[in-house]
Parts: sequence; structure tokens; C-alpha cells
Amino acid sequence: MHNPTPYLKMRVLGAIDMAEGNTIRERIRAVSQTTFTDEDGHPRQFTWRTISTWLYRYKVGGVTTLHNTTRSDKGQPRKVNLEEVQEAIDKVLPKLKGRTPTRGAIYRLCIEEGLLTRSQVAPNTFRRIVKKYEMFKPDSEASNKHRLAFSKAHANDMWQADTLYGPYVKVDGTAIQTRLIAFIDDASRVCCHGQFFLAENADTLIEAMRSAFYKRGVPQSLYVDNGAIYSGKEIIQICARVGCLLHHTPVRDGAAKGKVERFFRTVRDQFLIRNLDLSSLEALNRAFTEWAEEQYNAREHSVLGMSPLDRYALDRSMIRYLPPNETNDELFYVEEDRLVRADNTFSFKALRFETPRHLADRKVHIRFERKCPTRRVVVYYKGERMGEARPLDMLANDRVPDPRRKPPRQNNTDDTQPTHEEN
Repeated sequence: MHNPTPYLKMRVLGAIDMAEGNTIRERIRAVSQTTFTDEDGHPRQFTWRTISTWLYRYKVGGVTTLHNTTRSDKGQPRKVNLEEVQEAIDKVLPKLKGRTPTRGAIYRLCIEEGLLTRSQVAPNTFRRIVKKYEMFKPDSEASNKHRLAFSKAHANDMWQADTLYGPYVKVDGTAIQTRLIAFIDDASRVCCHGQFFLAENADTLIEAMRSAFYKRGVPQSLYVDNGAIYSGKEIIQICARVGCLLHHTPVRDGAAKGKVERFFRTVRDQFLIRNLDLSSLEALNRAFTEWAEEQYNAREHSVLGMSPLDRYALDRSMIRYLPPNETNDELFYVEEDRLVRADNTFSFKALRFETPRHLADRKVHIRFERKCPTRRVVVYYKGERMGEARPLDMLANDRVPDPRRKPPRQNNTDDTQPTHEEN
């Protein structure tokens, strides 16, 4: 049965004035017991909560708020990332051994292998998104998409970022594969920053972004794929704070980030083939930084006709740099909401903190560093920085002097009072 039309809603609201009851609540409950007929002749009856909602919206926004609207995220999966679905499909497709893949069979394999869960994506949702984004088609078909070569006009107009699987390094006697997170400037091809990590998560991405922004300035836009870390709230918050637009590539279109993919090919052909020191992650990063700055960025680029650093320097006056300091570090902190109690404290990580100003019974935003959350907690209220919160010290608060009490008189001692012999 279709949603009620605005005309039917107005009929229901109009019946409230003629209903029996001494209060508005009693009249609404009386109307909820009434049966109405819609435009198609179907009987309709509505709960008192629904009628109360319609009445509130009508008083606030008028008739226009009674029009039926669709969800902004209709048709989009809300519990699983599209990239995760594509990665799961790519892993189970080889197990079919040449058989024609069906959406039901692929879904069952993804569930059996533990790549997806039913709570993340239902069978019908899986079939719908696979059909919509053509996830069964090979990458070769996606590469046939008509493309035009392009380049941004100025340095830092747009950066491209992605992750590359790197070599294994020794950590406490265990070999762990590294991940390289790199940022490439679209106009100059400069490697803004690249760093190897032992994992690919929000913590490593924030660390890499902080280093890149401090080193090469803040880009006007950042072009990334739909991976979990590149779509998380952390990167969205950071880009919003520094004034950087965040753009995502189409699903199954890795060629859209052609410049950073071409850089990764250069990394494989020129850097990873070396006899690298893989005894530690620090040694690997030192070698990569030296190669990126002294060879890749300093050598002439075949497309530019000059080195990436020289091309980047042409637009140096237009670059918005981010000076490294304690205040700018807060731009890369995680943000959460907290409700301040009546005693001007709030709870965080099983500890109680005092707000820097009197914000009792107010909802505040706190920012903190993910690696060491309780080391530095900064309080924001309505977008304004209030200051740093401090851990609650109840004993110190008990020793706060009363300003109304006069200080005790200082008695002169024998050392300061002259004696008769001295006189």
C-alpha cells in the first residue's frame, strides 16, 4: 500500500479539531481510532504517534513538510563498503574453476569463506549492488572506458592517494608485509609523501596525512578510492577541518587514479628491486625517503620536461602551507561528543576530566590523539576551542582556598626583627 498523500494527511489533521476530548492528546488518540479512505478507496488507519508527528511537522514547516520524500541513501548499502564486496568477489571467483558465476553461488561462497556476513549484506542487497555496479565483469572491460588525458593547472590543486603492498620486514623475529601509503600531486607529479607501515588502518593513514600536509602544504582536493580507511569518518573530518575536498573514484575503476598507479609502478621497477635493508621498518622508510626526494622528485619527468620539484616550485606562492605546531596537530585528532555533568566533568576512557571552562549540562566535542588518547584532550563547544581538559583531582579541589577568607598575618621572626644589641 502506498504512503499516504499530503491530501490524506491534511484530512487527518483537520479531523483533530472536531474530535472529542479536552486536550490535544485526547483528540489525537480519538482520531487514531477513526478509519479514513484514501484516493484509491482503501481504508486507512494511523497510530497516534504518526498523527502527532504529522501535526508537529505541519506546525513547524507547513504543508510542504507533509510531502513524501525518499531516503538520501536509498539503494546504497549502509553496513558494508562497496570495495569490500568487490574484494570478496575477486577472491572467490577463481574457486568456481571456469563455471558460470551466479549471484547466489558467489554470495554463498563469500559467506562460507568468512569474507562477508549476512548481517553486513543480505542476499537481495548483494544481488542488487552486484548487478548495479557490474561487479562480475573483469577489470579489462572496465579499462575500455573512454578516457581523456588531463592534468590540473597548478600544484596542490589535487592530490591522488593510494596504498601499495610492500616487502616483508622483520619485527621481533617475524616477517610482516608492509603497506606503502603515498600521495602524488596531479600537476607536478611530486611525491608529496610516502611511508611504509605494518598495517593499513585509520591510524597509519592519519600519520601519513599529517606528514604530507606538513611537508607539501594542504591540497585543494584529495582523490582516493572507496577503501574502508579512505571512506572513514577520520579522513572526512580531517579534510573538512583543513578545507580540502574529498573525492572518491568510481567503483572498479582503478585507472581513474592513473598518476598514483603509475608512481607505484615506478616504485616497483626502480626501488623495490634494490637490495634493501629489511631489518626494520625505520630502515626501509629511510631508504624510500632518500630515493623519493633525491631521485624520483629530482629527476626530469618524461611528460613534464622538467623535474617534479622544479614544476612544483613554479606554484610555490599559491601553496597553502600548514606550519607544524601543537594547535595544528589538533586538526588530525579524533573527535567525539561528550555530555558535561553538573559538576563540570565528563567521562572519557574510564577516567573523569574537568572542562577548562564552566560548561555544565552542555554537549561538547572533544579531540584526542588515537595513539595516546588521554595524554591531551581538547574541548570544543559550538566550534570554538575552549582549551585542554585536565584529569579530575578531587583532593586538589578540596584544598581550593576560599577567596572571602583573609590571608593569615605574617609574624616577624628573630632573623628579621632587630635586637637590642644591634641597636
